Amino acid sequence: MNENIGINAGKIWRYLQLNGESKTIRVKRALGLSSVELNMALGWLAREGNVSFCKKGFFMWVKLV
Repeated sequence: MNENIGINAGKIWRYLQLNGESKTIRVKRALGLSSVELNMALGWLAREGNVSFCKKGFFMWVKLV
């Protein structure tokens, strides 16, 4: 499971590099991740200081830093 977290973190990083700031739900759907997979991978990226988050309206947005 831990290796999948790193793989999914890489997928998210590449998605954000290509598409820029995105709603987390959009990232989840585009990559076909479950909520758990998305959140674990985003946590990995956040812990390493690679992403930042902001809330806009009802949605959480994520971007590379």
